[in-house]
Amino acid sequence: MILAINPDNPQPRLIQQAAEALRKGAVICYPTDTVYGIGCDMFNQKAIKRIHQIKKRPIHQPFSFMCSSLKNVSTYCHVSNMSYRIMKKDLPGPYTFILQAAKLVPKIMLSRQKTVGIRVPDNAICLALIEALGNPMLNTSAIQNPEDPPMSEAYEIEARFGRQVDIIIDGGTIYPEPSSVVSLIDDPPEVLRQGKGDTSHF
Repeated sequence: MILAINPDNPQPRLIQQAAEALRKGAVICYPTDTVYGIGCDMFNQKAIKRIHQIKKRPIHQPFSFMCSSLKNVSTYCHVSNMSYRIMKKDLPGPYTFILQAAKLVPKIMLSRQKTVGIRVPDNAICLALIEALGNPMLNTSAIQNPEDPPMSEAYEIEARFGRQVDIIIDGGTIYPEPSSVVSLIDDPPEVLRQGKGDTSHF
């Protein structure tokens, strides 16, 4: 099913429809501020395992997740004063920050070091969806192989993933570029991947 949602003013009725599907275990594709993503309710293990299969990714390689705000992040991660200052300046935005996970995070989402990657994307559809769901969403790019070209339109997602996902949110054209990945585990921060977000200030 394709849901066309306004990227600037997401229709509450359609957001609620997608959030309700997520609560029931749906796997969905949606636009972010970096690429089209695939996600599900972070607390639904069955849906998480489906995404591992779709992405052909081993279960011991966890995915990142999206929060709706910095306050939301501190519920699921240990945030130092340094981390808070950095994230307050850069979020919402095209960054994935690596942090130590809090106990609320399901084991399937954790690395061996008990760390997680978190995003607060600068995208109205994503933020409305997470708010409506009431907890974070698993987040990964809608790419199966690293050599695949990133997709910028919902119809490309449909052509590639078809019935593997339950809902595709059409939020218009995306100019795909992955997020910058920054570890906040130690001081100073470490840039692990240069992407869309400016990292010159780290």
